[in-house]
Amino acid sequence: MKTQEAWKLIADADLLHGRTEIELTLDRLAGQITAALADEFPLVLCVMGGGVVFAGELLPRLGFPLEFDYLHATRYRGGLRGGEIEWAVMPRTPVERRMVLLLDDILDEGHTLAATKAKLLEMGAARVEIAVLAEKDLGHDKPVAPDYVGLRVPNRYVFGMGMDAHGLWRNLPAIYALKEKD
Repeated sequence: MKTQEAWKLIADADLLHGRTEIELTLDRLAGQITAALADEFPLVLCVMGGGVVFAGELLPRLGFPLEFDYLHATRYRGGLRGGEIEWAVMPRTPVERRMVLLLDDILDEGHTLAATKAKLLEMGAARVEIAVLAEKDLGHDKPVAPDYVGLRVPNRYVFGMGMDAHGLWRNLPAIYALKEKD
């Protein structure tokens, strides 16, 4: 995609959640997580690459001791539709007998987060909880439910705050949706 096309993508998109709303949401999530996990000394794992912006914004708001690491599991690889899960990087920090908090940008269909939670439990985690910046309203049950949800988004392709469109715009400080095709 050329630069002009990238700018057109955002110019034609619909703003769903602006920066101020996201800041307030991050503060609320941090309060909920702190109230629940402050005495747990959790291992916080960021699901790369989408979760990196969310994790970077949320972690400084968590006022308790924690360990941090990451993993990279993906189904999209720059596309708009998910495929098979690819385990690119597993956490270096041992998860055995740990309370693990997974941070990801969005709970969409839920296949990646469900597989990631199952994998961590298989690796010996005592408990795994999930925090997502956004959850997509699909109108049906998903294979996993988040413990902490920042924002709800419609069943459209969304991007910004770590989520990408055609590999672009993860760096936006707001959440947008691609225009729906007529």
